[in-house]
Formats: sequence, structure tokens, C-alpha cells
Amino acid sequence: MTQSTGSGESLEESPTITGVGMTVFTKKDERPLLELLATAADRALDDADVSPTSLDSLHVGNAAAEAFNRRSGLANALTSELGITNVTARRIENTSASGASAFLDAFDAIRSGRSRVALVVGGEKMSSADTATSTEIISRITHDAEYEQGVTLPSFAGLAADRYFRLYDADREDLAHVAVKNHDNASQNPYAHFDKQVTVEEILESPVVADPLRLYDCCPTGDGAAAVLLTTKNNGVEVAACESAVGTHAVADRPDPLEIESVREAGNSAYASADVTPADIDVACIHDAFSILEWLEVEELGLAERGKAWQLTVDGTTDRDGSLPINPGGGLKARGHPLGGTGISQIVELVWQLRGDAPENRAVSDINCGLAVNVAGFGNNSVCTVLKGEEA
Repeated sequence: MTQSTGSGESLEESPTITGVGMTVFTKKDERPLLELLATAADRALDDADVSPTSLDSLHVGNAAAEAFNRRSGLANALTSELGITNVTARRIENTSASGASAFLDAFDAIRSGRSRVALVVGGEKMSSADTATSTEIISRITHDAEYEQGVTLPSFAGLAADRYFRLYDADREDLAHVAVKNHDNASQNPYAHFDKQVTVEEILESPVVADPLRLYDCCPTGDGAAAVLLTTKNNGVEVAACESAVGTHAVADRPDPLEIESVREAGNSAYASADVTPADIDVACIHDAFSILEWLEVEELGLAERGKAWQLTVDGTTDRDGSLPINPGGGLKARGHPLGGTGISQIVELVWQLRGDAPENRAVSDINCGLAVNVAGFGNNSVCTVLKGEEA
């Protein structure tokens, strides 16, 4: 692919990631949101050995700073915090897919030639709001008609899990293995929200949230930020594709509540752009805000046949040492889900894995191609990214 750059030169290679960084995802970080974003940004710049003054553009992913933190103008404030001027800067909001949407914005800026060095930073400080306020903010992600009827994202997930169990051979105990796996991965990840392993029995005995889903089937809210540096260089992890798609907003209007059209369409577009197939994916970061979503999204992405994703979990295929590791960093379920930081943290994890930087106790071996999918709401919008290591 030949692309023009701002200097009039042509770009023969895909954009590459030369630096990544993130903060610990946690229930409560005492630092203000702007400081969290700046910390992640500094770590990505240090990792790439790039000065902030080398940046052409800054892309900030954040879902709800006004609601959580009474804060706006994040992109402009972050340029000041980093000590940079003469760059383009903007904030991208796409609910829980804000992080990957900011990454897509930077990816397009590099490909179009409007930027040669783009910094993407995403984060959220959700602990600033009380539980009632946080619940209201997140509830507003649903369609207006659903919100008015009191339907929530957990209730959609519970209904989906119940239908999946009725249609296929999986049961409540099989689903518990998703959380067991992701908590085990997070326990080896120093940046993860949870550092404890859990058992099937603990999951099945935890409080019901939306039957048949229980507490350990649901991701936590919290604070954290992540950042990546994208450039026109060809000596980093290649961004082979980054594609976005929307689906039917109201879940009740979908022909099948187990189908997430936006994930399928974004995935198919990413495969085509990257010239790969599902069989080429060696490792994936899936948007498992609820445990059932890991199965549904794996199937939509063609990584498992319809109604068969549960078997990959139960037989160990998706374990760190399996043939298709899923969420080696713990996923949203256990690494955490500070809304604007999630999509970028998925990419950070893939870069660590593809570069061989993940510590031995959670490294995935023999991989060249990774996939991340970041989802808004219950699938009304999705962003899918395919990365390739230097050996790919």
C-alpha cells in the first residue's frame, strides 16, 4: 500500500507502533484523570525513545470525563501537561469503544499523511463518581427506548447467556471457566485490576447480577490509562488493519440477540484489509465486559463456529498455552475496564506479546499475528485491529 505523507513522500508500509505504556488499572487511583493520561503518555514516549516535541498529532480516547470528573477539553489540557505545541489534538468519544476509536483516528491520520508521529492516549477515572451516578452514566449507553424501560447492559448479557445455554450444549459451569481463565491471566499481570485467581465454585456462589450471570461474570469499573505511539517507521509492530462498523443499536431490534453485527462486520473488514483470515490469528484480546461476550465475539470473528466457542474455553484452547490464547492480560473481566483506556490497553497487551516483552509467566509463544476488538455498548459499534510482529 502506497500512501502520501505530509512531506510529499510516499509511505510504502503500514503504520507501526514503536512505543506503548499504561498505568495500573485499579478500583481507585488518587491521581486526577489528566495525570493518569500524562503518565501513560510519558511511558509510551519513553518506550519509543521519542520526545514529545516530535509529535504531529495527539488523539485522546475518553468516554465521559464531563460526567465522571466535571472535566472537558482533555486533549488540549494534555498537550499542556506534556509540554507540547504545534500539534493537532482532539478527543474521541465512542462510549466503551472510545480507546480503539481514538487509535483508529490516529491510524487514519498516519495513513493519510496528516501525521507522521501520532500519540494515542485513552483513559477514564470512574471512581470520582458515586455508584448511583456511575450506574446512570453507563445505563445511558443503551438505546433510549431500552433505557426508559430500565433495561441495562448486564440484563442484556444475562438474557444472551440464558439463550446461549438453551440453544447449545454449554452450561453455567462451562461459562465460569471464562472468568477462571481471565483471572488467572490477570494474576500474572502487574497492571491488572484483579490479582487474585478464582475457582469455578467461587464464581457459581458469587451474587447474582443478571441471572444466570453472577458477580464474577462482570467486569469492574475503575481508573486507568494506556497509550501507544504510531509512526511511519517500519521497525515496530505493524498495524495491518484497523476497521470500525456499526450494528443495530437497539438489541430488541436485532434478528438474533446472540449475533453482534458490528463485531462481525468490523472483523471481516479488518481481515480483508490485513490480507489475513481467522486461521492466521495467533492471539486475541476480546471485549469481555461480561463473560458471555467472549464466546459471542469469538464466534462473530470466525475464530470459532457458531455455538462452539464454549468448547475452546473448556478444552484449554484459549488458555495462555493453548493454540488460540484469548485475553492473556486478563481481559476487561480481570485486567479492568476504565472505559476510555480499554481499547488501547488491548493493543498495548498485543504489542508486549508480539515483541516478546511479556514476562515469562504470562507470555504467549510462537505468535506473529494478533487481533483486538473493542465494543461500544452491547455491540452497537465495534473497532477491530490486526497487528503483525516484525517476523510476520
